[in-house]
Amino acid sequence: MTVTTAMVLAAGRGERLRPFTDTTPKPLARVAGKTLIDHVLDRLAAAGVARTVVNLWYLGHMIENHLSDRREPRITFSPEDDLLDTGGGVVRALPQLGPERFFVLSSDTLWHETGTPALERLADAWDDGTMDALLLLQPLEGATGFAGAGDFFMDDEGRLSRRGDAATAPFAYMSVQIMHPRVFQNCPAGAFSNNLIWDRALAAGRLYGLVHHGHWFHVGDPDSLAEADRLVS
Repeated sequence: MTVTTAMVLAAGRGERLRPFTDTTPKPLARVAGKTLIDHVLDRLAAAGVARTVVNLWYLGHMIENHLSDRREPRITFSPEDDLLDTGGGVVRALPQLGPERFFVLSSDTLWHETGTPALERLADAWDDGTMDALLLLQPLEGATGFAGAGDFFMDDEGRLSRRGDAATAPFAYMSVQIMHPRVFQNCPAGAFSNNLIWDRALAAGRLYGLVHHGHWFHVGDPDSLAEADRLVS
């Protein structure tokens, strides 16, 4: 099963990466000589994604200029007058994304993979009859730069539940997922997080996860950016 459309979230300020982001948007930070957003777009192109929507807000003109010569995947932009967060940004872009499932990735997610590519595995695992969102998850022991306690538990069928009051959970969300536009129906106007969408899918038993085969680099601050550059290079 091929997913041919994607949304790349590139609008945020990247506060934790200051002072770099005082003058340059975080998606244009480089790891192994390539910008973070190009790492993501190269993955999408390799997975057969033909069309990608990139949202823009903070220093968006710099991202648009950087991508102006890129041909694969074909890029359209979704500028935001105010920062709409992850869920609101997707809602604004829905007319460009179309009626079928689509990838949603943060522009700063970076990973190494073994075996079948992660996006291909994610697309193959999608089941339209049971899922509204399918999240790519990293076991905590294979994450660099991630200091959190984990985000989700997963049952034997792949259904997710939140960490809640537990001290830790075994999986971290990698900022890579497939979503279906139906789960955004009757969403609030303006800015809101995709956590709202996940809660809807959780309540319906339609939020699933897939465990990543490889390593994930959480690029949050200057130290983790330098570590990712060292390891990927």
